[in-house]
Amino acid sequence: MNTALTQHGAAHLARMIASGETTSAEVVEQHIARIEKVNPLLNAAVVKRFDAARTEARAADARQRAGDALGPLHGVPITIKECLDLEGTASTFGMESRAAHRAEADEVHVARLRAAGAIPIAKTNVAQALFYYESDNPVYGRTRNPWNGERTPGGSSGGEAALIATGASPLGLGTDIGGSVRVPAAFCGITSLKPTSGRCDEMGRFSVPMGQRALPSQAGILARSVEDVALGTLVINGGSAPEAPGQPLGDYRGVDVARLRVAYYTDDGTFNAAPAVVRAVREAAEMLRAAGAQVSAWQPPDARLGMDITYGIMGGDGLRLLKRNMGSGKRMPQISQLMGAASLPRGVVQAARALLRTVGQPTLADGLAAFGFSDTAHYWELVEAQHDYRRRFAAALDQAPGGPFDIILCPPCALPALTHGASKDLTTVGAYACLYNLLGYPAGVVPVSRVREDEEVGQPPTRDMIHKVARQVEQGSAGLPVAVQVVARPWREHVAMAAMAAIEARTSPAFLQARSALLN
Repeated sequence: MNTALTQHGAAHLARMIASGETTSAEVVEQHIARIEKVNPLLNAAVVKRFDAARTEARAADARQRAGDALGPLHGVPITIKECLDLEGTASTFGMESRAAHRAEADEVHVARLRAAGAIPIAKTNVAQALFYYESDNPVYGRTRNPWNGERTPGGSSGGEAALIATGASPLGLGTDIGGSVRVPAAFCGITSLKPTSGRCDEMGRFSVPMGQRALPSQAGILARSVEDVALGTLVINGGSAPEAPGQPLGDYRGVDVARLRVAYYTDDGTFNAAPAVVRAVREAAEMLRAAGAQVSAWQPPDARLGMDITYGIMGGDGLRLLKRNMGSGKRMPQISQLMGAASLPRGVVQAARALLRTVGQPTLADGLAAFGFSDTAHYWELVEAQHDYRRRFAAALDQAPGGPFDIILCPPCALPALTHGASKDLTTVGAYACLYNLLGYPAGVVPVSRVREDEEVGQPPTRDMIHKVARQVEQGSAGLPVAVQVVARPWREHVAMAAMAAIEARTSPAFLQARSALLN
């Protein structure tokens, strides 16, 4: 019996199954056993589908023996984020009001993975209503980071990232409207990609309202390698029949990285990045320079404005629809705090911001900037501002010295994996990721390094409560993974993945060895 199957990626497992080197039944059984081993520590797999998966694996092996045509993920076990419909299973979004829900059919991207031969073995934990960078909710409880149990694996696709990092799943399907596949990948030392807006959009109705289409939620793949992310993205994009007509997914292996123009930045002005996060971006820039790319320092135009537009759009209804969907069920502190802020009249918000600045709390004051509106006219104004900002951003990429740029390197999140509960206060640390939802650009994450002991504290002593929490998060963070966000122009996911692959090929052996230890 091959005892190392859980250490292989999805593409490699598919090749092994297709060639007869192993069977789907064996691969599925080993991944089930791995879940059973690690899940008591992680609480990442919250809906188990083991018996059905075993039956489907036996059927997959019969098709392989019969010489049938096999899909690109034939017989490979995968995991699915809990909010995505998988026939016969719950999609609660971590809300007690939906505890009795059972899906009648597969969500379209789930269906495409299954049509490609993949076998879902479990669904994974989420943030309540998918609204913050932790995976913790009243329905399933808290998921822990495999690198450090006192930390979160991120959210809202944190359950996916935790299982994949430990070898309990070779590939997972998540969603991303504000960093929800990228931040968990960064926190757990794995790889992920959010496609271009308009590619792989998903219609989950129980988080940010589906009727809000300025910032579409998108299905995205998480895995341990760029090869697997590329394969999974090709499948969920519809393969030879791409979801966005006229926009097929390119092949990253055909991109000449030496011809790319790369911009990088380490501070967008929204939240100071931790020293290790800054170093990861700079190291990734040097990796691409070593691959022959032209690399230049650059700054995005007014990223704080982008943050305010993003948060204003997400809460454009004052979170009234979310309140209705949640009913009387228990709300996590992160949700209660957001709902409280969203319900404040604009005059109260302005007065509170002025008072907070007076008492030395500028970050709290900045965080309230988008609140106090819930009318249609203001929402439409925000969407107009989004279009204006997109034009301004593209012009900055085109006209800056060293441009026009093909790739942007930046932090995916200002901090490494947060301590449990810290997401309630650190609501803006993920603005680095949210910016590319606002812009609609494809953005991926690839791990680079780990936090060193001399990098544990980057935030200076301050009266600012939010930065005090950030300082506490930094303390004890040595050993946690840090990653870089890789962004490309719209519809050029293959260019982002080529740069990600070049970085992946140059990742330090010490990091890879540490990550491999999680697989055993």
